Amino acid sequence: MRLGFIMATVTEQINIEKLHLSDTKATAVSFEPFELPSSNQRVLGPPHPPNTVIPLGLRLTNEYSSPKLDAIVDTIKTLQERDGIFTKKLARHGTLLFRGLPIHNAEDFSKFALAFGYKPHEIIGIVVDRPLLAPNVAPANEAPKEVLIYNHNESPQVPHAPEYIFFYGHHAPKSGGESPISSSLELFNRAQQEIPDFIAEIAEKGILSKVTYKTDKQYEGGSTLRQAFGKEIVEGDDEETKKRKIEAQIERYGRGEFTTWEWTDDGLVLTHRLPVIRTQPGTNLPTLFTGLASYWKRAQVDLDARRNVTQQLYGDGSVIPEKFLAHLAKITDEIRVLHRWQEGDVLVYDNIIAQHGREPWQGDQSDRIVLASLFDGENVPGPYGFGDWARVVQASA
Repeated sequence: MRLGFIMATVTEQINIEKLHLSDTKATAVSFEPFELPSSNQRVLGPPHPPNTVIPLGLRLTNEYSSPKLDAIVDTIKTLQERDGIFTKKLARHGTLLFRGLPIHNAEDFSKFALAFGYKPHEIIGIVVDRPLLAPNVAPANEAPKEVLIYNHNESPQVPHAPEYIFFYGHHAPKSGGESPISSSLELFNRAQQEIPDFIAEIAEKGILSKVTYKTDKQYEGGSTLRQAFGKEIVEGDDEETKKRKIEAQIERYGRGEFTTWEWTDDGLVLTHRLPVIRTQPGTNLPTLFTGLASYWKRAQVDLDARRNVTQQLYGDGSVIPEKFLAHLAKITDEIRVLHRWQEGDVLVYDNIIAQHGREPWQGDQSDRIVLASLFDGENVPGPYGFGDWARVVQASA
């Protein structure tokens, strides 16, 4: 197998690596970068290397007019095993877009995502309903189409988060429904310059993330307490047994005194002290791993109980000033792009350094169908600071 790099201009005045993958086998395929509209792709600011775009668009070269999915899967597997090239691209660009591949359903998507060799992520403390459709594939957030899901890292409200997120666009609406893309590294860099008081406070204190789980789902597309923590519950368990099994799942987070819970009449409230600032493995660059701007944005437009499912305070219990949350949203608006879906697109996010979301859309709920597949990496984000609360770990088996 030969792996070569050729410099090629894919956006005006921007030179980035052309990724050429080839093999002596007849089944091998090659990918090349391609240009996207400025609304869908931009050059990242510091601390990213110069001329780094997000997302990096990849498509098959013209010689592969009728590619076979098995050939694509085999090539990705081999390249990942030998050099981890796609993992390296993710660590630099934050998000990859694959376009024009023969992916038509959940099963195809599962084969493609699993080819990267990452460990499937077990969601503990799920807050949205994600029924399994194929191996490690479930619907993305199915909240009503009017609901704005602003930029955030996946699972910032719990200690156990995936590193890689794959999204497959099975059906795209005619208007709206874009997926935002932005850099958490760039967000930290801007915030450190523009709202240093917030960065100092959040670095010293972290946050208290209070998540409410109820016996019944709290909103359309949301999960129940049993879906979140009840995987070991079986028919016939009494209430005390159910509680013990749920608490055993919570304890798998491995956070000790930094995760506490309180039972209520209709569920429980779980409180985590978590770091918002984490560091990227391999570079130790600080990244804002958070949903703070998302929760604030939602509160501006959504007046129902949905916004109260997750509440976040400074780690000492004090309220985070709204001016800081509003400024985070302002920066995010300035550094994000909106991915306009084409059917068959696959977006891959490095969840440590890139944020995603979902714009509302017009038409029917079924006009937008996006599936998701979540994976763990070899390493969790590193700490930024010295408190034990600032360290995150993968949940125990």
